[in-house]
Amino acid sequence: MKKALAPIFSFGFAALLATATISCNQGVKSNAESVTDSTLNAQKSGQIVYINSDTLFAKYELFKEVQTRLEEKAKKAQDDLQARSLAFQREITDYQQKAPTMSAADRQSTEDRLARKQDELARHQQNASASFAQDEATENEALYKKITEYLKAHAEEKGYKFVLTYSAGNPYLLYAEPGQEITNEVVKALNEAYAKEKK
Repeated sequence: MKKALAPIFSFGFAALLATATISCNQGVKSNAESVTDSTLNAQKSGQIVYINSDTLFAKYELFKEVQTRLEEKAKKAQDDLQARSLAFQREITDYQQKAPTMSAADRQSTEDRLARKQDELARHQQNASASFAQDEATENEALYKKITEYLKAHAEEKGYKFVLTYSAGNPYLLYAEPGQEITNEVVKALNEAYAKEKK
């Protein structure tokens, strides 16, 4: 059950972000703390820039809060399923101990009841997994929207044509000059916006 509910959030959102950032007229600038000549050239010519999604995930406060929320939901569902499974196992053990002294009718009735409970437990597990998947998809979509809306506005302001995404675990972007990276600027702006929302 743990595998069924374990958050695959980072990977799922990385794929979602990859499709979002490889978009025309969406983008951002370079690190405000170290604006290099190559970055200035990129801004002037509208060259492609990129975001390191690993850094974004590590530093974006909203992402971290959403991830924690999903992990808590997964743990709660896992604990509930584990408790139900243990209770069911105890009923089976109890039946196995009493079965030799039970009448045939009682044995059949108990076995039918346990079979129904087993089916209910399986359905509950499936529903819990589906519910978690839906929660994850909803959270992913909200983050996707927030990030892409920011990138679109910023790209129009800076004149970027493309914003790509890079992740060590899923390297769509094989190489780029460091001056073309705009991750820190994006994270800074997103965190500032989120801090204002929370207030």
